[in-house]
Order: sequence, then C-alpha cells, then structure tokens
Amino acid sequence: MPSPRTRALALCALLLVALYAVAALVPLPYTIMQPGITADTLGEYRGEQVIVISGAPLRRTSGQLRMTTIAATPPGDEISLATALAAWPDPDRAVVPRQAVYPAGRSVAQVERENTAEMRQSQDAATAAALRRLHLDPDRVKVTLNLADVGGPSAGLLFTLGIIDKLDGNGRGGDLTGGRVVAGTGTIDASGRVGAVGGVALKTLAAARDGATVFLVPTAECGEARVNTPKGLRLIPVRTLDGAIAALNALNSGSAVPTC
Repeated sequence: MPSPRTRALALCALLLVALYAVAALVPLPYTIMQPGITADTLGEYRGEQVIVISGAPLRRTSGQLRMTTIAATPPGDEISLATALAAWPDPDRAVVPRQAVYPAGRSVAQVERENTAEMRQSQDAATAAALRRLHLDPDRVKVTLNLADVGGPSAGLLFTLGIIDKLDGNGRGGDLTGGRVVAGTGTIDASGRVGAVGGVALKTLAAARDGATVFLVPTAECGEARVNTPKGLRLIPVRTLDGAIAALNALNSGSAVPTC
C-alpha cells in the first residue's frame, strides 16, 4: 500500500496536471499576427482592376507593385496558452496583446469601419499625391481604387506608385518597376511624405512569398524590416514619394541605391 508521502506526491502531481490542462485551454487576451495577402496595384484583385483611371491616356506596364498586409486572428477566435506557446518562437508569426489590434471599448464593427475609412483616406491621399507630381488636373483625371475591403492606410505609397506607373512610368518611356516584382508599405499624404505603418517584418515575409525581390520600407522602420529579412529581398528605405521614385529609377539604371 502506498505511503502517505507517496499519496501526497501523486495528488500534487494530479493537481499540477489539472492546473496545466485548465491553463492551456483558458482563452488569453492575445492575438496571433502573420503575413497577409499582397495585391498588385498594377493588376487585378479578385477579378477587378485595382486602379481604374479615366481622362488621361494610360500606358502598358510590366512588373508588379504589390501592397502588403498582415493577418490577425479573427476577433471571435480565442487564443489558448498552448496555441500562444506554439506561435511564440515562430519567426513567421507574432503574438501581441489583443488590444493592439482590437482596442478596448470599440466593437469589431467599429474597428472595421475605422479601418475602411482609413483606407479610403489613404486612397484619396495617394490619388492627390500622384496627380500633383504629374501636374494633372484632378477635375479632369479621375482615379478609382478598388481595394476598399482591405482596411488601413498602409497601402498609400504603393497606390501612388501604381497610378504614376500607369500614367507616366519613369517619365522616359520605361516602367518604374523595371519589370521586377516590387513590394512595399507606407502611408502617404497629399504632399508625398511617406509614413511608418507597423508590422513591417511580417510584410516582408508576405512580399517574398509572393515573388518580390525589392521592398520599399519607410526609413523609420528599417530596423524592424531587417529582422528576419527573407533571402533575396532587397530593402530600400524611403521618406518621400520623390525618394521612392528616384530609388527605383536608380535601381533600374544600375546606379547606387540606399539599403536598410
């Protein structure tokens, strides 16, 4: 017959197992983020042209300009301790507080509406920046951007470059891409300033997965972009629209290009 000490140790072991089982199943206030979709702003997304322009002649383009996203655990899905521990060491995923994605006090519907509004504002700024650089009258040239269901402002730079490439290219009859798959991220305002966005390390993974060899990154986020940079992906820092175009033209001509 087991001794009292043996029975006590066995009971403690059972309690620890039970506690671990409960902890492993209890939902945690965290969200898992990972590389999301990318979309070529020069092409189609879900069977629809991303950039539609009227009122000005368009040019045939080659290569791709891919905007990038990150995907988060849907708000209705709960993260357990076991799931979080499995994701934590994975360089292709990030475990972050749920409030970083779904702020407290705001419903999922509110967050989605805010993301959609930010995307619309980003598209308007991208159009304004592109037409301003090309000295085109926004009352004559109409631009429609069809990516409203991808929320947030981080595609602004790639929208702007896509509009410019379709209308003017590099200004000398060539493509901004040089025939490459170029990806990137960054907000933009009407004056052409490029802003930081967050999640860059995961976006570089999405870009490389979908064939990109060049990634345009806001200068302030170069450090984050260098973390686990995919092999074969060149990081080019940008502060402004003019700087991004100059870097792409330099890359295409074989001139020196800054890197992160």
